[in-house]
Amino acid sequence: MRHFVIVGILVIAMAVLTYVGLDAAGVASQMHPVAASAQAASIDQLWNWEIIAMSFLFALIVVPMLYSLIVFRRKKGDTTDAEHIEGNTPLEIAWTVGPLILVVFFAYMGAYSLGEVRRADPQAFEVKVKAQQFTWTFEYPEYGFVSTELRLPVGRQAVLKMESVDVIHSFWVPEFRVKQDVVPGRVTEYRITPTLPGSYKVRCAELCGTSHAYMESPIVVTTQADYDSWVAEQQALAAAAQTPEGQGQLLSVKNGCTGCHSLDGSALTGPTWFGMYGKEEELADGATITVDDEYIVESILDPNAKIVSGFPSPSVMPPYQFTDDELASIVAYLKTLK
Repeated sequence: MRHFVIVGILVIAMAVLTYVGLDAAGVASQMHPVAASAQAASIDQLWNWEIIAMSFLFALIVVPMLYSLIVFRRKKGDTTDAEHIEGNTPLEIAWTVGPLILVVFFAYMGAYSLGEVRRADPQAFEVKVKAQQFTWTFEYPEYGFVSTELRLPVGRQAVLKMESVDVIHSFWVPEFRVKQDVVPGRVTEYRITPTLPGSYKVRCAELCGTSHAYMESPIVVTTQADYDSWVAEQQALAAAAQTPEGQGQLLSVKNGCTGCHSLDGSALTGPTWFGMYGKEEELADGATITVDDEYIVESILDPNAKIVSGFPSPSVMPPYQFTDDELASIVAYLKTLK
C-alpha cells in the first residue's frame, strides 16, 4: 500500500508540473491566436480540459514506469524469481471504469461545445459565401452587393451560407476557431458572432490545387456604426456600377477572377490584368499575340486555346459561360486597368 500512496502522490505532482510546463510553453493556453468570437470560448475550454487529461495520462504512464525501474530493480547478485501474480481485480476494474468515465466526460464536453458553436440567433443576418480556386467572394443579399472582403459587426451573429463551384474548400479563421468544409453541390452553414474588432484572414484549410496556399481573403470586424457606413459605401458603389466598366468589375469580383489575376501587376496563378490590354504576349508555342477584345473573349471561353508562356499548360482556369454583353463589359473593365 505504501508504494501505491507514493506513486499516487508522484502522479499528481507530475501531472500538475506537466500542465504548468505546457502552459508556460504556451501549449495549454497560448498556442491559439487571440479568441475573437463567442464560439471560441467553449472550444478553448475543451482544449484546456484535453491538455489537463493529457498531462494526467502522461504522468500516469511515466511515473509508475520510472518508479518501478528504480525501486523494484533487481539487486546485484539476486538470482531469485520474481513473485508470481495472477491478477488484480480492483486494478482491472479501475482501469476499465476510469477511462470510460473520461470518455463520457469528453463526449459531453464535445457535444456541449458543438451546441454552443451551432447555437442560432434569431437576429442573425445572412452572407452568401462562394469558394472557388483560388478565391472567396461574399454576397450580402440583404443589401444587394458583392465584396471580396468579409465585413462583420462586432457582437452580432452572422450566418454564412457557403458553397463551392469546383472542389472541396474549407473556411477557416484561426481567431474564430470554427472551421467548416465548403462542398460542391451543397450549401454548408457557418455561424459566427465576432467579439473583438480587428482585421483577420480567412484561409482555405483543404488542399484545393496549385495556389491553395494563397487562397486568403480579408475579414474586418468593426463597430455597428462603422459597418453601416461600409454597407452604405458598398451600396453606392454597386449603384454606380451600371456602366459597362462597372458591370465588368462586378462580374470579375462575383466570379472570383481576382483570385488568379492581380489588378496591380503582382504575380499570381494567371497573368495580371494590369496593363494587359494592348500588350504583346509571348505564347507557350513561341508565337506572339496582341491582347485585344477577341483574344480576351477567347481566353475566357476557352482558357486552353492560347496559353501565355510561363503559365501552366493545360490552364488551371475553368471555362466560363457569359453572355455577349457580359463579355463586352469584362473587356471594357480590363481596358481601364492601366
